[in-house]
Amino acid sequence: MKKTKVALIDDHKLFRDGLSQLINEYAGFQVIFEADNGKDFIRKLEGTTGDPDIVLLDINMKEMDGFETAEWIRQNRPAIKVLVLSMYENENSVIRMLRLGARGYVLKDIRKQELLQALSSLVEKGYYYTDHITGRLIYAINNLDEIKKTNPIKEIVSLSPNEIEFLKMACSELTYKEIAEKMNLSAHTIDGYRDSLFEKLNIKSRVGLVLYAIKNKVYFVE
Repeated sequence: MKKTKVALIDDHKLFRDGLSQLINEYAGFQVIFEADNGKDFIRKLEGTTGDPDIVLLDINMKEMDGFETAEWIRQNRPAIKVLVLSMYENENSVIRMLRLGARGYVLKDIRKQELLQALSSLVEKGYYYTDHITGRLIYAINNLDEIKKTNPIKEIVSLSPNEIEFLKMACSELTYKEIAEKMNLSAHTIDGYRDSLFEKLNIKSRVGLVLYAIKNKVYFVE
């Protein structure tokens, strides 16, 4: 049986070695090489016959971090599926990684069975989603330019103009403090908009706001 080829990019060798051993125990998967960071990955990729099918990518690395590496893969090897494996659950990091083409985002403390489920889902469906990150959100972010061409921005009757503007900016990489500065409002007022949207839309996270915005054709501020 042909095995799915996997590459690991993480600057913690002990963790990487253990992860490599674990993945090689999964039926149908094989780690073909490991890299310390994005630059090391590119160098090893050029010396490897055949690209990996999946890359497990950390975010916080020296020289060339996960964001830069994901961007390079998107531009140069778009067929490679990126699964982010990080210690951080920061919503900005999740949104940014998905916008850079990642097919899924999981935390390093997941169970062995969930990692296998994530890898298998990437092979079978092309993405892996959890309660916080849905496949529809991943698809919409990765195909945002095409969506913009066919769907004009529409008003959302139940939301005020300021709430709609906040919703747009919440879909960017801006922090809530930076959103407050751009809207010339206090951080307390922005917190109020966020909490109001959570209540009105029955949403519990910023990623949920992004999904709602995409469903209703309210687009990212570049």
